[in-house]
Amino acid sequence: MMRQKHKLARLQAIAACLFCFVLSAIPAAAQDNDIAMLERSGKAFSSVVKKAGPAVVYVSVEKTLKGSSGRQMEELFDNPFLRRFFGDQFEQQQPQRQRRQPKQEGAGSGFIIAPDGLILTNNHVVEDADKITVKLADKREFIAKVVGTDPQSDVALIRIEATNLPTLPLGDSNQLEVGEWVIAIGSPFELSQSVTVGVVSAMGRNRIGINDYENFIQTDAAINPGNSGGPLLNIKGQAVGINTAIFSRSGGSMGIGFAIPINMAKSVEEQLRSHGKVVRGWLGLIIQDIDENLAQSFGLSKAEGILVSEVTAGSPAEKAGLKQGDIVLSLNGATMTDVSDLRNRVAMIPPGTPVALSIIRDGVRQQVSVVIAEQPSDFSENAKAKMKLQSGSVLDKLGLTLQELTPDLAAQFGYSKGQGVIVSEVEAGSPADNVGIEPGQLIEEVNKIRVRTLAELKDALKTSGGSKQVLLRVRAGEFSRYVVLKYEE
Repeated sequence: MMRQKHKLARLQAIAACLFCFVLSAIPAAAQDNDIAMLERSGKAFSSVVKKAGPAVVYVSVEKTLKGSSGRQMEELFDNPFLRRFFGDQFEQQQPQRQRRQPKQEGAGSGFIIAPDGLILTNNHVVEDADKITVKLADKREFIAKVVGTDPQSDVALIRIEATNLPTLPLGDSNQLEVGEWVIAIGSPFELSQSVTVGVVSAMGRNRIGINDYENFIQTDAAINPGNSGGPLLNIKGQAVGINTAIFSRSGGSMGIGFAIPINMAKSVEEQLRSHGKVVRGWLGLIIQDIDENLAQSFGLSKAEGILVSEVTAGSPAEKAGLKQGDIVLSLNGATMTDVSDLRNRVAMIPPGTPVALSIIRDGVRQQVSVVIAEQPSDFSENAKAKMKLQSGSVLDKLGLTLQELTPDLAAQFGYSKGQGVIVSEVEAGSPADNVGIEPGQLIEEVNKIRVRTLAELKDALKTSGGSKQVLLRVRAGEFSRYVVLKYEE
C-alpha cells in the first residue's frame, strides 16, 4: 500500500515537472512564432518592392523662370546707373546676357504603365517644363515628352522612346479599406527608389484645396518632396494611387500624405492617351453642403443631400427644370454624401448620358432626368473667378464663404431681397466660427458700411486697411448683432 502511494506521488511529481516544462516552453515557442511572422511580413514587403521598383522612375525637369523673376533680370540690365557705371562693355554684353533666362530645376517621381514608355506622374511635376528627363532604376536616362496633362486632377501622362520596359500593374482603389497596408516608392529629396510603409488612414478626403477634383487616399506612409508622381502600392504590388501631396508645418512628412486614387487616374489617363485632353461631364449647378441649420430651414428631418444655390442659365440643369432651393439626394440611385461626391461623379460621366436625380422640392420628393453635357472649356476659370468673388483673401482668413441673397433663398430664410449677403459656409475653428456665425445668417454691414451685394461687401472690406480686423453686423432671423473678427496674415 505504501509502495503504491510512493509510486503515485512520484508520478504526480513527474507530471508536475512536465507541466512546468511545457508552460515554460510555450512563451519561447510563441516568441519564435511571432518573430517568424514578422520575418514573413518583412519578406513580403521586400518582395513587393523588388517587383515594383524597376517600374518606378525619377523625373527631373528644367523650367524657364517667368513673371517677376524674369522681369527682375531684365530690369537689372536696363538699370541706367549700372549702364553708366560699367560703360559700353556692360551695354554690349547686355543682349547676350538677357538671352540667358534664369532656369529652375525640379524633381519628382513617376511609374511606367506600358512597356513602350508611357509613364504616369503628377501634372505639377512636369507643368511648364522646358525639358523632362526620366531616369530608370537601371540608371538609363531618357528625354520625355508630354502626352497630355490634366491640371484639374493633377494627373499627367508622359512618354519616353523605349521598348520592353518593366511595368507596374494598376489595382482597384475602390477596394481599398482604411487600415490596409500600403507602400510608397519615389524619390524624396532626389533619393531615388526610396521606400516607406504605412496604412490607409482615410478614404475620400476632399476640400484639401490642392486640386479642382479631389477624392484623396490619406496615408501615414512617409511622403516627402520628390515623392510626387510616384506610386502608392497595395500588398499585392499594384498601384492604387499616385502620391501627390502632404500636410506639413515643417516641409517634411508629418504622417499625413495624400494620393490620387488610381481609378480616377486611370479614367484621366485613358482620355489623355486617346485624345490628349480630358472631357468631363457638366450639370450647371452651384451647390453647397447642408448642415443642421440649413436642414431645419428647408424643413428636413435631418441634414442630408446637397443644396442647389444657383442654376446656370442655359445649362442641362436649367433645361431639366432644376431650381434654386432644390435638394439633390441621389444620382442614379447612389446617395450623395457631399458637394465633392456629386461633382466628382458628374465629371466622370460621358457627355450625352442621361442621369436620374432624386431631389426634394418644397418638401416633396421627386425624380428629375438630366442629360449630362460637356464641361465648358472655361469652366475652371469661371469657377475660380466666382470663388474669388465669393471668398476673397480676407474672407478666407475670416473663414467665411458667402453668396448673393437670391429671391428663393430670401424666402427660405425669411429675409427680404437685397437685405444683405448670406453666409453659406463657415470654416471650423475660424474667426467667424469662434464668434458664432453660422450658415444661413445674413451680413448687413461691414465696417459700418451697408452692404447688399458681394461687390459692395468686397469694397467695404477694403476699408479695414492694415488693422487685421473686420466689424460685421450679422442678422439671424429677427435679431442682429455686431461682431469683431480678427485675423492673421
